[in-house]
Amino acid sequence: MDGVKILLIEDEPALASVIVRGLSQLGAEVSVASDGGTGLEMAQNFNFHLIILDIMLPSVNGIQLCKEIRKKDEGQPVLMLTALGSTENIVTGLEAGADDYIVKPFKFAELEARIRSLIRRTKGNTTQKNIVVIADLEVDCDAKIARRSGNPVNLTATEYRLLEYFAVNQNRVLSRIQILENVWDIDFNMGTNVVDVYVNYLRKKLDNGYPVKLIHTVFGMGYIFKEGT
Repeated sequence: MDGVKILLIEDEPALASVIVRGLSQLGAEVSVASDGGTGLEMAQNFNFHLIILDIMLPSVNGIQLCKEIRKKDEGQPVLMLTALGSTENIVTGLEAGADDYIVKPFKFAELEARIRSLIRRTKGNTTQKNIVVIADLEVDCDAKIARRSGNPVNLTATEYRLLEYFAVNQNRVLSRIQILENVWDIDFNMGTNVVDVYVNYLRKKLDNGYPVKLIHTVFGMGYIFKEGT
């Protein structure tokens, strides 16, 4: 499970600790949320290979949580953990969008087997999404959309092309000539300030209201897209 990113949404500290310890020993990277509201925020703002969630959770229960997760990503693998093991409860969980269901108490070996099965199934049935992530920004290069902290960023076609060019070249200083040639496909004209105008547009939509700024001016050279100063 090396490199597999898992979100565990579980309000029982002892059980969460056991799961985290076991999965970490297998090489997985596990993030934990102890209530449904926090879990939903994390699921919407970050990418995980698998989400494990309990049904009985504070603030947002697991059924509603699973439905909300599905709204963002229909292909997100979700494994439910619960003490509610009746057929009716299992059907309810699966109809909410869960891919699999495991009843407490369970042996860790069973949990591991279910997780490996879901990950294999996901790799076999889906193609890797072409998503660029920097800080809390996601740029989906296939769907041509962007989200910051889970919030859609409303962009024109030109603004999106500029953002995508920045995103795939993050941490590199880009000159105005490079930006013009790659975003507008035109030769550089010393008399035009179209790059600066559109960078301004993008800054207002992307950075305003967020403590971490992503678009930075490198005086005399151009711009750099990176997290921080």
